[in-house]
Amino acid sequence: MSMNILLTGVAGFIASRVASMLLDDGHSVVGLDNMNDAYDIRLKEYRLAALTGREGFHFLRADIADRAAVREAWTAGLAYCGGEAGSAAYHGVVNLAARAGVRPSVDDPWVYMDTNAGGNLNLLDLCREYGVRKYVLASTSSLYGVHNPLPYAEEADTNRALSPYAASKKAAEAMCYTYHYLHGIDVTVFRYFTVYGPAGRPDMSPLRFTQWIHEGRPVQICGDGLQSRDFTYVDDIASGTILGLRPLGFEVINLGSDRPVGLGDFIALIEGEARRAAERVYSAAHPADVQATWADISKAERLLGWKPQVQLEEGVARLAAWYRENREWAREIVTD
Repeated sequence: MSMNILLTGVAGFIASRVASMLLDDGHSVVGLDNMNDAYDIRLKEYRLAALTGREGFHFLRADIADRAAVREAWTAGLAYCGGEAGSAAYHGVVNLAARAGVRPSVDDPWVYMDTNAGGNLNLLDLCREYGVRKYVLASTSSLYGVHNPLPYAEEADTNRALSPYAASKKAAEAMCYTYHYLHGIDVTVFRYFTVYGPAGRPDMSPLRFTQWIHEGRPVQICGDGLQSRDFTYVDDIASGTILGLRPLGFEVINLGSDRPVGLGDFIALIEGEARRAAERVYSAAHPADVQATWADISKAERLLGWKPQVQLEEGVARLAAWYRENREWAREIVTD
């Protein structure tokens, strides 16, 4: 059965891949994005351009933190789907719009709470009002902090957020459960682990390092370089997110590779693709960063039948190939 899906943050790294996969499968996507300049807007425009004009795709510019604006976009999307005011034309809402990033959240925690917590509430309440029964939220591995044993299981304590970003996502998760309990909305919350791939976020190390190494720029490393991350390819994350549209009740699920890799080893893979050695420059670790992440993905396997398909070596090769193909403009992306 084809579905009508409201997808927020559609010009974002993960959401644009979710939209593309949904369209490939014959579903309709009403995509919302406010196209903010939290990072280089050229990446968002590039991703959105790949979706524009595709059958079944309709884009609306709106900020989910603006209650009136998101309501207006919601109803405009219903008209596109053939619904009437008051009807549940959306089969599900996938909320991937977010202010992301640990370090910037320390400087401006208000915008993180406005979007990640307040915007989430706006969408949940529209689901309640219009009778939409399925809601998917993107959350983060940053919730696990530094005090939990590795690998991180969903039942671990998430009450010690190290950054406003993590705290805002904790608030969003809590409100999701409240709306599930009070209004019977079926909610799937995904905690993503270090997503990478073509056209990724320029504030994250995979694209940064790819650009810096290819262009012969020093690789800036915060900390001793011994930290490790559970790098997960974007297509694996997107496919898992779509699987979360099935009825599950209320579930929090990790999506990661279950294969943590040291930062130095990750850099070495990019060096191999670029065929040049990186100049590594070390600086003090950021207090909001963690030394390691590692996902226990047994729940995703059990509930969704999901396992990552793209190994790190192949994923890095795809990222590097994308960069070289788009180098004329990708070298100018602001990554500092």
